[in-house]
Amino acid sequence: MLAVLQVTFPFFALVLAGYIAARRRMLPFEAIGGLNGFVLYFALPCLLYRFGANTPIAQMLDPAGLVLWLACALLMVAGTVKFSMNARIRWNDASFGALVAAFPNTGFMGVPLLVALLGPRAAGPAILTILIDLVITSSLCIALSRLDGADQHGAREAARKALKGVALNPMPWSILLGGLASAIGRKPVAPIMDTIGLLADAASPVALFTIGAVLARSQAVAAAGEHGPMPARDFVPVALAKLVLHPLLVWGLGMAMRAAGLPLDPFALSVMVLVAALPSASNVSLLAERFGADTGRIARIILLTTAAAFLTFSGAVALLQPGR
Repeated sequence: MLAVLQVTFPFFALVLAGYIAARRRMLPFEAIGGLNGFVLYFALPCLLYRFGANTPIAQMLDPAGLVLWLACALLMVAGTVKFSMNARIRWNDASFGALVAAFPNTGFMGVPLLVALLGPRAAGPAILTILIDLVITSSLCIALSRLDGADQHGAREAARKALKGVALNPMPWSILLGGLASAIGRKPVAPIMDTIGLLADAASPVALFTIGAVLARSQAVAAAGEHGPMPARDFVPVALAKLVLHPLLVWGLGMAMRAAGLPLDPFALSVMVLVAALPSASNVSLLAERFGADTGRIARIILLTTAAAFLTFSGAVALLQPGR
């Protein structure tokens, strides 16, 4: 456990540094968008491209892994929406709560953290989960969020906008380009690869710092617009579902698939369980704000999962001991 904490501590320490910098206004809120843009459009695509280009294409197109992650994502979304709905929480808030329960922070935190813990082989299964969550899980939850008032046309329009957002997101395209480079065995010339390498090396520290800054900004924006205290039952169960139920679900269904004879690699299963044990994706707070959901609730869930994951994620690594 101590050896695991020695690896995970710097990652969570950078998140804390970004949070403190934004809370104390050493980093102005107005600058966070620039950091986020650098990570999303430059550094992280280069990191994902590099991992994709260096990962065998079969690991990124694992049918058993795809079925496992998609099934668990759908179950998490359905279960969280059903559990969350009440007089205060309707489709919009319940859907974005389901998204933070099912969508881990794989791009900004998971891929570099898992590669540091388990080696480059962990990149393939982790990248597969990113594609599913960006294309399917996010689009589904955004469409469900428009069902208040049985507005089916609104749901279809939201789904169309969500898919357009996916098409404009550089992360899936960088993964696909990296996979293509892996499949054909060709890479750009050395100067271009060196440039990609420099941006990729900047992705992890800047992304982790940005996560903390985004959390601080989301918390401040939510606090400014809140009316009265929020009951713990509106956000704590979703955070627990993300950190405990989600990895247990992936592990349980994965073991059942292996028992049924499906070709699910044990190492890939361990990586997916650890991806599920990651905290919620920080960018969901931006989506919630854009679609008028309760950003205070979403920010609390993300902040709680990020703080608690330092221990829960490290514990999951120690329990699974993947690769040993």
